Amino acid sequence: MKESYDWILKQLPYSEPFLFVEEILNISDKGIEGSYRFSPDLDIYKGHFKNKPVTPGVILTECCAQIGLVCLGIYLLGKKSELENVAIGMSSSQMDFLIPVYPGEQVRVISELVYFRFQKLKCEVKMYNENDKLVCKGVLAGMIGVANE
Repeated sequence: MKESYDWILKQLPYSEPFLFVEEILNISDKGIEGSYRFSPDLDIYKGHFKNKPVTPGVILTECCAQIGLVCLGIYLLGKKSELENVAIGMSSSQMDFLIPVYPGEQVRVISELVYFRFQKLKCEVKMYNENDKLVCKGVLAGMIGVANE
């Protein structure tokens, strides 16, 4: 039986239309793998680009960050305990975009932990399309912790 990672998804500080995580496929202390399908109905496709829509690189980066940094960070912080007030902030991103992602495509993000210390999380991320072609890759870093109220 496949393990459920719904507890992580419930902790995400995002909702539609800015949620770019559908499923966590695998996760460990060393990394994460997750997926998302870009619905053709997303508003971003109405103007990027006229009559030939593609997913903007900033949205691909956000998808990689939500899966590769935030979901992994919640796992590392929580280890299945309930977290409240998860605070996140991306501090750096270096991404290379190789091929476009079109409306309706499903992508898979694989993130490998570089380090997690003093609430700073750094990962190497790769995104693949449904044909297992590398879409983009890079290094993302951010701060993640539990905020005090």
